Amino acid sequence: MNIDKFKNSPTGQIIKTRTNYWAFIPHPLPPSSLDTFSTEIVGFLSEADRAIGALSSLSRLIPNPNLLVAPYIRKEAVQSSRIEGTQASLSDILYYEASKEKPKYNDVLEVLNYLRAINYGLSRLKNLPLSLRLVREIHLKLMEGVRGERMKPGEFRTTQNWIGPPGCSLANATYVPPPVPEMTEALGQWEKFLHADDSIAPLIKCALMHYQFEAIHPFLDGNGRVGRLLITFYLYEKGYLEYPILYLSDFFEKYRSEYYDLLLGVSQAGHWDEWLKYFLRGVAKQAKAAEETGHKILSLQHKYRQQLHEKSVSTPVFQLLDMLFLNPFVSLPGISDYLKITWPTAKASVEHLVKFRILQEVSGRKRNRIYCAKELLTLISGNSE
Repeated sequence: MNIDKFKNSPTGQIIKTRTNYWAFIPHPLPPSSLDTFSTEIVGFLSEADRAIGALSSLSRLIPNPNLLVAPYIRKEAVQSSRIEGTQASLSDILYYEASKEKPKYNDVLEVLNYLRAINYGLSRLKNLPLSLRLVREIHLKLMEGVRGERMKPGEFRTTQNWIGPPGCSLANATYVPPPVPEMTEALGQWEKFLHADDSIAPLIKCALMHYQFEAIHPFLDGNGRVGRLLITFYLYEKGYLEYPILYLSDFFEKYRSEYYDLLLGVSQAGHWDEWLKYFLRGVAKQAKAAEETGHKILSLQHKYRQQLHEKSVSTPVFQLLDMLFLNPFVSLPGISDYLKITWPTAKASVEHLVKFRILQEVSGRKRNRIYCAKELLTLISGNSE
């Protein structure tokens, strides 16, 4: 770690450990430099607030908000995992969920784990506040049975880790987070900050919280994914999001170098303003994109329902149509189980939607066939595929 870039940081201090390496310890939050915000940051915050407000208004108009929640959660799982190097696509994940086949690739397993971690965390927040305990539980779900399984899933590290180019050593790392004793103390301070009764705007506090978690880097692996999950969990817990439909990983993935550079810039030089503007810009951009996609999803659903009404189809066909908006891929066993209908009824319903060109067979098999609503899949996927 280049100590010259850290030694004058107002954000934390560097220490030399007993084993003769340098590490960075972030100061407790909130930073004193944020007692007042620049006019520019106030503008970014206002724009982000308006975008989230519009997205929340859309979600309240939808009879079944899962039409928005389900695709966004899956897209977040794909994009956050992609930042860490996985290559699985959204269609891969949706396909395997529909087919219930065992994934052939570890990348798919990692994304499915991320999806389980999201759903687990959202469920736990009903009874357990966002806390170090919940962070460990989320990490356990994230890392079970995948390449990070050897990295003590669900446990904070008991040895030193570091960040840098692939293959780098501790000696030439770009960043070395706090040693274990200092890490433990920093985590306690981080948790107190989460629960502190203060006047900091939720989006600003969320940005601070995310930076601090990444600076502490408490796990041997999975810190980035857990840290990005915490953004949505925090805003959801605080009631800032009525439904968990805002995720920033798509933005972080598109501007990945800037994301890492700005986090490092806070540690090295206290560049909070630049990080906050980036974070708020991401919130506004993703909220607007989610709102736009949401309107398109509702419009497509309305178009399909009108088409089916004109053909006077049976109730199970409408039920199958609604099922597609949770996952554009379906199989006959999945339809039968989910809708509680017989196999022949499921088959007849699929045939109707194939006839109307809403569904298309995509597996190329004679048995255990998989069908996909491709127009809907393209809409949900956006530019992530």
